[in-house]
Amino acid sequence: MTSQPSVLFVCSSNGGKSQMAAALAEHHAHGDVEIHSCGTKPGTALNEESVEAIAEVGADMSQGEPKGVDPELLAAVDRVVILGSSAKLELPEGARGTLEQWDIDEPSHRDIHGMERMRIVRDDIDSRVKKLLSDLKNEA
Repeated sequence: MTSQPSVLFVCSSNGGKSQMAAALAEHHAHGDVEIHSCGTKPGTALNEESVEAIAEVGADMSQGEPKGVDPELLAAVDRVVILGSSAKLELPEGARGTLEQWDIDEPSHRDIHGMERMRIVRDDIDSRVKKLLSDLKNEA
């Protein structure tokens, strides 16, 4: 078993928010955290605006592919983070880690769309990812 902390980011499609969180975590963690992402109802492609918004801050999610929940991984990681309100997930009995839900800012509710929306979403996720990584480092 590794002493390296592990995180699984989850959203519904695994084409936007959870992929963004994983890419930002990879960007900031410099290999010190094992990072995964998945979707409860995985789509078929990445959100291109998400890819572009992540690239603007020097992270890369362009090679990601939407994937579903792996029950073994779900049970094994230290932290499961659900992004947004549309994904629903519970930890299986005997799971090692903890589950938290991030209510991500949704600018479209304020009639903000396109890249402006995506940058707001990215920045909200980025600040939460930085705090999570700091918490994981302090717990280690």
